[in-house]
Amino acid sequence: MTNSKKSSRKPRIVVSDIDYRRLTNLAAGALSRSPEVAEELQGELDRAQVVPAGSVPADVVQMGSTVEFQSDNAQQRRVTLVFPGEADIAQNRISILTPIGAALIGLSPGQSITWTARDGRQHELTVVRVEQPNPAMADPVSQNG
Repeated sequence: MTNSKKSSRKPRIVVSDIDYRRLTNLAAGALSRSPEVAEELQGELDRAQVVPAGSVPADVVQMGSTVEFQSDNAQQRRVTLVFPGEADIAQNRISILTPIGAALIGLSPGQSITWTARDGRQHELTVVRVEQPNPAMADPVSQNG
């Protein structure tokens, strides 16, 4: 029994105060539409260490981060974690309101987490690399000077 407890233990995660506020509101608003994912996201936020936005380490998955991870079937994927309105699976833009999106928030390279897909099957992923968006590219106002 000790082994199963250890393998299901979730890694420590870090979330910025800004992401925490926005994602808590998003999860609350999604409770009626997608209760399982909304509850999973809220659970991740509840266990996160919340720090000021400027104090989040550069290798931590945040909203807008591009994440390279390896899944339990040895497949490696590269996705960007986005809000639901920006999601586009064809462009590898994964919504935070998906089981895998909720699992990724706050992780760092080397950390693994088990997550449950919508079909009920459990999977494990391990973060390989995290890249933050270029602020100038993410903010159209700064490009227009």
